[in-house]
Amino acid sequence: MHRKNKFILRDIFTDVNCSIGVGAMIVFIAMVLVAGIASSVLIQTSNLLENQAMSTGHDTKDEISSGIRVYEIIGQHTNRNIGGVDYSRFHNMSIMVTPRAGSREVDLSETIIAISDGSVKCILSWVNTYSSAPSASGLFSTDGSFNLNASEFGIIVIEDHDGSCTRQNPVLTVGDKALLTVNLSACFTGLATRNDVFGMVIIEDGSPGVFLFRTPATTSRTVVELF
Repeated sequence: MHRKNKFILRDIFTDVNCSIGVGAMIVFIAMVLVAGIASSVLIQTSNLLENQAMSTGHDTKDEISSGIRVYEIIGQHTNRNIGGVDYSRFHNMSIMVTPRAGSREVDLSETIIAISDGSVKCILSWVNTYSSAPSASGLFSTDGSFNLNASEFGIIVIEDHDGSCTRQNPVLTVGDKALLTVNLSACFTGLATRNDVFGMVIIEDGSPGVFLFRTPATTSRTVVELF
């Protein structure tokens, strides 16, 4: 009789089903907490990825729409004495540039020109050589615009509807056109015939203007369109 009562008391104070129910509840609550934390992490990650994608898309759009375009390149073929030797070559060059449609302002004072003839590469920046318009006697007669060394280019304004391109602040806006002048004699002792030339007009922010041309085999003209 005593042994039977002992089993009854054990069953009363030890409810196996109740223990299983509490354990399941603990597991369920833990799963809910883990799921909540995981969903929070996923939401934060998705927001971060969305912001990065929007930023990348915006930067890509600006990179494509903003920039400078090389409109035309004109060379001057003359005879020039360099170091006691006469060279009949292209000695001066002008690069007409204009901002791309939808581009932001282009600051020419922060622009560089990289140009190479296959043997020598020159990096040119703007110092102070500036003209508000080409000479009435001709582009290559513009006073001082081609008296340059191998590390600088000059600016001749062609079209500036809003007056933004000045000596103090040479900035191009959409619709403006300017000539960037280069002294080829200083860079390469002039460009001979059948000479391949590659270059870029690299601005501070946006796509660069790229150009590639070959000088003609022969020419009887002084002013030649090269690009």
